[in-house]
Amino acid sequence: MMNSALLAKLAEITLEEQCILQGKANVDKQIYTEGKDFTIDSKKMLGKGKLIDIRPHTRFVHFPKHRHNYIEIIYMCSGETTHIINSNQKIILQTGDLLFLNQYSYHEILPAEKNDIGVNFIILPEFFDDAFEMIEKDSIIGKFLISTLRQNDAGGQYIHFKAADVLPVQNLIENMVWSLVNHQDNHRRINQYTMGLLFMQLLTYTDRIDVGAEEQYDRRLTLNVLKYIEEYYKEANLTDLSVQLNQSISKLSRLIKSNTGNNFKELVQEKRLGKATYLLSKTRLSVSDVISAVGYDNTSYFYRIFKAKYGVSPKEYRNQ
Repeated sequence: MMNSALLAKLAEITLEEQCILQGKANVDKQIYTEGKDFTIDSKKMLGKGKLIDIRPHTRFVHFPKHRHNYIEIIYMCSGETTHIINSNQKIILQTGDLLFLNQYSYHEILPAEKNDIGVNFIILPEFFDDAFEMIEKDSIIGKFLISTLRQNDAGGQYIHFKAADVLPVQNLIENMVWSLVNHQDNHRRINQYTMGLLFMQLLTYTDRIDVGAEEQYDRRLTLNVLKYIEEYYKEANLTDLSVQLNQSISKLSRLIKSNTGNNFKELVQEKRLGKATYLLSKTRLSVSDVISAVGYDNTSYFYRIFKAKYGVSPKEYRNQ
């Protein structure tokens, strides 16, 4: 449950909502954009030089189909709201849920009542740079999710986190809301690190993640592949995985390449090498033990692919 004083502040009736309650039938698009098409403009929503801000969701009215030229995160503080993504995906956000929308997603929201309190985070893509750096370099799921948000094609994608009962996630979101509502000093850096921590927490609850797209089933299948590699990278095997997922090897291979840009072997190798750099940096394991720990039994092959990727030998990497 969100702090009661903070929730009360977010629940205050805004000037826009007062006009709606007094009979104005539609959203005033001039608040959001200067353009003819309904693309909500970050320049209208963010002060000069800002990378992130929040505003409470406008209640009591149907919010018509629109896009944003920024990344939006919607967090339900209380109640629920119904969202239509890309004209065909219906999502009901419950208290504690998070919805991440990239800037190519079309979005509309059905009317919310007084106690349906959501906040919209308005975020420019570069805000995520520090969050990306905080996620382990070997986290292929993390890279996949962030690329989904930052993707610059017309795919119009979203990520839905059902994390209402995950206390660390709720605490981190509340910290960001509090920081932005109260104009905390140095809030940009604080919130960039908080966002990184939020992603790190969410990546431990991948069963709560729904990655949306027009090809939603394929995206979900891809996420299952990435979960498998994260957990079983030492002995990951495409044949075994195809049996687990009841898919042919050829279909699974095409799917992985299409949705990640890499084939299965490359993803496994990326995960193993990322883990190796972590062990070389953070532990005193010998290089041979590191090689074994990440699933390789051919030392000369490991040295060759490691140097090809990082430009130095494992020992030189550790010394640097």
